Amino acid sequence: MLLYLRLLKESFAFAMNALRNNKLRTMLSLLGVTIGIFSIIAVLAAVDSLDRKIKADLSTLDKNTIYLTSRSFGPSDIPRWKRDQFPKVNYEEYQYLKNSLNNVEDVCFQYFTLNQTLKYEANTVDNVNMVPVTAEFTDIQRMEFSSGRFFNESESNSGKQVVVLGHDIAESLFGNIDPIGKSIRMYGQEFNIIGITKKKGESMLGMGGGDDVSAFLPSNFLRRIYGDNNPKVSALIIIKPEKGIDIEALKGEITQKLRAFRGVKQGDIDNFFISVLSGFTDLIDSAIGQVRIGGILISILSFLVGGFGIANIMFVSVKERTSLIGIQKSLGAKNKFILLQFLFEAIILCLIGGIIGLFIVWLLAMLMTNVLEFEFVLGLNNIIIGTGLSAVVGLISGILPAISASKLDPVEAIRSGQ
Repeated sequence: MLLYLRLLKESFAFAMNALRNNKLRTMLSLLGVTIGIFSIIAVLAAVDSLDRKIKADLSTLDKNTIYLTSRSFGPSDIPRWKRDQFPKVNYEEYQYLKNSLNNVEDVCFQYFTLNQTLKYEANTVDNVNMVPVTAEFTDIQRMEFSSGRFFNESESNSGKQVVVLGHDIAESLFGNIDPIGKSIRMYGQEFNIIGITKKKGESMLGMGGGDDVSAFLPSNFLRRIYGDNNPKVSALIIIKPEKGIDIEALKGEITQKLRAFRGVKQGDIDNFFISVLSGFTDLIDSAIGQVRIGGILISILSFLVGGFGIANIMFVSVKERTSLIGIQKSLGAKNKFILLQFLFEAIILCLIGGIIGLFIVWLLAMLMTNVLEFEFVLGLNNIIIGTGLSAVVGLISGILPAISASKLDPVEAIRSGQ
């Protein structure tokens, strides 16, 4: 055992000495490995960060949340021209389902509408994402507030001119002033501010950039000025089921009740779409998985270039040190010693290149996190992957040169080196 440890130590010392004595060659060898490690770990870190951000955005919602719309969230077998004829979901259907559905915690009505300009005295914020909803929205979305509250059911039903501002919108309009109780102007009318949402950061899924840059108001205010069939608005109904219930059974109940309410004839297709959030998250997971695989395949090309570079340098190193190898073998060095000597050199080269690549990824992650306000994370698993891949590339790249060096005849090696 001590003999093998000594052999490893001496092989390692020879390898480090060879790297120090050929600094330019070492730097050129490191470049290929560094680029390879950087590319693959950067892709993995970016995809992991994106995945983490999307899951964080969805964490406030129950995966069994059901969305009832006239538009499909995903691919549909129904022709586009037929889907365009589907009637819009409306407020009366929301009320009907809210009062008739079993095994649900909340039912919410929401409009999608055009962005608006908000004004407070001389301050103006343009292109604000408007979220007209009913009072149940805050419970389904699990909203948090830095101050104030969400509008209640009475304010929602009456379409009262109250508004809840996202953190960034409130900051842009009021700065350090407390906005609660003050009025802003939008839709040509005055709205009283009753709440400010807690800072969440940019959303990857929000239609207008997330809660921070949104304004929430009672949907019935918009119904009063636009009506249900105005092209400026489209609606959906959000249904939050009770925990532990059969989602498919609930979807069947919704389908049955809405078909009856709309008078859809037996044999005709449903003229609405029911989507479950879990299906949406599965679609996202699948897409992210495909992006990850694509990025890895592209990065492997950089790895191959780096690996071939290391192998080429190692063959050159063997040729340059042929005479030294012959002398070592004539003095009793075994084939294992020569083999390990060159293997260590290749692996150390790749490990150093990998560490440099990981360091660059870390620096870029820190920089982009600060600049873009998006948290790029270099996880421990990616660090382990990067280090492991570096060692594997070094082992594969160095194995053939090391074997060729270990099999050299000492007499021929000394003679050819003269």
